[in-house]
Amino acid sequence: MKKHLKKKIYLLVALFLASVGCKNIVEVPAPTNSLTTQQVFSSATTATAALVAIYQDMISNQSNLSYANGLTTLNCGLSADELLSFNLQNDAQIFQNNQLVANDGYILNYFWANPYFDIYMANGVIQGLQASTSVPSATKNQLIGEAQFLRAYIYFYMVNLFGGVPLATTTAYAHTENLPRASTAEVYSQIIADLKSAQSLLLADYSVSGNQRIRANKWAATALLARAYLYTAKWDSAAMEATQVIKNSSLYSLVPNLNNVFLANSNEAILQLAPNSQTTWATEEGYQILPSPLDSGNPNYYLTPQLLSAFENGDQRRVAWVDSTNYSGTVYYYPFKYKIAEGSANSVPEYYMLLRFAEQYLILAEAEANGAGGGTAAAVTDLNIIRARAGLAPLSSGLNSSQVMSAVMQERRIELFSEWGHRWFDLKRTGAASAVLSAISYKQPWNDDQLLYPIPYVEIQRDPNLKQNPGY
Repeated sequence: MKKHLKKKIYLLVALFLASVGCKNIVEVPAPTNSLTTQQVFSSATTATAALVAIYQDMISNQSNLSYANGLTTLNCGLSADELLSFNLQNDAQIFQNNQLVANDGYILNYFWANPYFDIYMANGVIQGLQASTSVPSATKNQLIGEAQFLRAYIYFYMVNLFGGVPLATTTAYAHTENLPRASTAEVYSQIIADLKSAQSLLLADYSVSGNQRIRANKWAATALLARAYLYTAKWDSAAMEATQVIKNSSLYSLVPNLNNVFLANSNEAILQLAPNSQTTWATEEGYQILPSPLDSGNPNYYLTPQLLSAFENGDQRRVAWVDSTNYSGTVYYYPFKYKIAEGSANSVPEYYMLLRFAEQYLILAEAEANGAGGGTAAAVTDLNIIRARAGLAPLSSGLNSSQVMSAVMQERRIELFSEWGHRWFDLKRTGAASAVLSAISYKQPWNDDQLLYPIPYVEIQRDPNLKQNPGY
């Protein structure tokens, strides 16, 4: 986050990225020469290009995983009890066996430097627009709101991976050069403040992106705010925000056919990232996971016996979202939420899901199980909405609070498996990680210090105020 970001020319990079291969997001003219910061934020077009470049950087590097296009799902799945790696090379092995080390370049590049690159771009957009006097106020509000949302989204993952991290909210190198780690509570406070501001600034529809669900709106901010409140045990606030998404927007619904949930612009999508339409790649997760051929190739990642045995009989998520391959006489079961590795240029049918509607029912149910709103009876009702879509019988309305919480975590495990590290984060935030993961043979000897990833060693060398997580 230090020298390699010093005096960043992120705005020039942003304009370049925004003008190349992102027609799905916004039409922008290609830059003809270098632009100063003042020039970038002198018009709605160039300011929008700078903002859109953040989305593009998050989904970029097709066939090259990064934190926002597959690595969080895959590596957190290995850290938890969801995924196993077929080709157990060093990078996969240290996550799967919970044997991370502080000098691992994988963590430095993909879980630290790349997120901070996008945070710095978001900071630049916010600062540039706040100083601009020529961008129309409606456009300025939308772009600032999106940048605040993206900064909050990225910090949410960093705080759940590393614990407290340096809280950079400016591009001023003199301020960020030797930042100490903020506390976890301070990071969440910034996340919540950003999302509340974004709620007030963002439009409630997708008109800025041609009605494609690929740029954040008010409901994306509200959905992530509900999650942030859930993770900080603010049950009433979590229930209120999730209810806003469920009850007050007509844009979203559970998709009846589970095979269609992850299609581009599905009714369940609150926010997606659009792959570059000029390539044949679909989502990076689909490309990385799906065997070739589907029924006889080897999967790079496959599901653990623990996850497979957690599905109830008759659960249609097991039918639609899990597939198998018989490779050299051994059957492997792999995630099948994304069903396409490669499509055709200008026709990519699946977009990468960042936020989806089903999670809001699970947030609401967990908050209710902890005393918010209608309590355990309401929580059962909300869980049964998710279960009905999966073809499962309803839960009894007579469950006690402990049974309801167990049911909440079961539904979260099955509904959100292999999505953005939900299982890994749930195990940690509920205090169940040690008991669950210490019982798995390949994670021995178990060490609770591995529940946080290490701060990259090179960053600690550069910043004397940056302290390492215990155990590294």
